[in-house]
Amino acid sequence: MHPWERDARLVREALKKGKPCYGVLVEISCTRSSEELLGARKAYHSLFDHSIEEDVASHINGIDRKLLVALVSAYRYEGSKIKDDHAKSEAKIIHNAIKDAHNKNKPINEDDEVIRILATRSKPHLKALYKHYKDISGKNLDEDLDDIRFKEAVQCLCTPQIYFCKVLDSALKIDVDKNTKKALTRVIVTRADIDIKEIKADYNNHYGVSLQQKIEETAKGNYKDFLLNLIARGSN
Repeated sequence: MHPWERDARLVREALKKGKPCYGVLVEISCTRSSEELLGARKAYHSLFDHSIEEDVASHINGIDRKLLVALVSAYRYEGSKIKDDHAKSEAKIIHNAIKDAHNKNKPINEDDEVIRILATRSKPHLKALYKHYKDISGKNLDEDLDDIRFKEAVQCLCTPQIYFCKVLDSALKIDVDKNTKKALTRVIVTRADIDIKEIKADYNNHYGVSLQQKIEETAKGNYKDFLLNLIARGSN
């Protein structure tokens, strides 16, 4: 499949399966470039006669909706220029919002300003914000977030290779559920030509074993060969 069609179908499948798979929506909306996400939205519209935004808004109820609609609708600036003072200021805004949410025992999902920042700012800006947040808080931003969707969004936007390592590690565990296991194929197929080399290095650093070795121990037959070949190709 063309990557745009593949992402459109992954979104459709995640919406059908429900809340346990909403992380796939975060992953696609936050780890693709603006043009890739726009392409997936075009493919989705062509395949299913609806927009992604429309289906996310109509299928998802509750606290996840506002963030997910904002993320799938994003078209971020792709350049490298950032205003560091703005990144620092917005790190303080998010830090105060999280403190306020904790003090008042309310979900961060209701904070429109935090959603605006995560859904509109460029990735270089958010990575600078992430560093400033640690200076302010003493902890990483994702560590301070209780909500799983916000945590996933921050990881995908600011530390994508580490995010993918965690997804792969979960998928490679014995006796995981089918949806978790499917992430192994999804991540390796979608990242093979992009950043699998960096993901492999981070995986080895985090878990003390190579990704290839872990796949050798877990997968079997042609499926194992397929995954290892993709990893080898992406590492060249």
